Amino acid sequence: MSGGASSISTEPRWARWIAAGLGAGFLPRAPGTWGSLAAALAALPWALAGQAWPLLAGALGCTALGVAVLARLEAARVDAGWIVVDEFAGVWLALGVAALAGGRGWTGWLLALVLFRIFDIAKPWPIRALERLGPPAWRVMADDLAAGVAAGLVAALVAGALR
Repeated sequence: MSGGASSISTEPRWARWIAAGLGAGFLPRAPGTWGSLAAALAALPWALAGQAWPLLAGALGCTALGVAVLARLEAARVDAGWIVVDEFAGVWLALGVAALAGGRGWTGWLLALVLFRIFDIAKPWPIRALERLGPPAWRVMADDLAAGVAAGLVAALVAGALR
């Protein structure tokens, strides 16, 4: 999967823009990492304050918006690399779960972000299995949401052990 936008010219511009995480997915090389970093930076104030509920609400809203937008895009059928709305939902979920479980501050924020990328890239069972369930829009989102839950829980455990 590439971060380029060359194969998407026939899809609605507004839908591509949302699916690309307001453009983060169009950055060169590693669009998933750019999308994850953009999401983590946008959530930084709540994550540092340990405010889980705004992060979890953001993840829920982003998931709903992502599914609605991805249902309109042909690129969602192949989970095109430039689609990073799922990274936004997954990172916000990881940060929210980490904050809820005690992984607050810079340590919790950084651990949740790094662990999210590890789980999202490696896709250990059962995360990978979720990519094959349901309609394309849900498949794109589901594995990142599972990676977010796993990353948030592990980040909270590690952050708690570091205290």
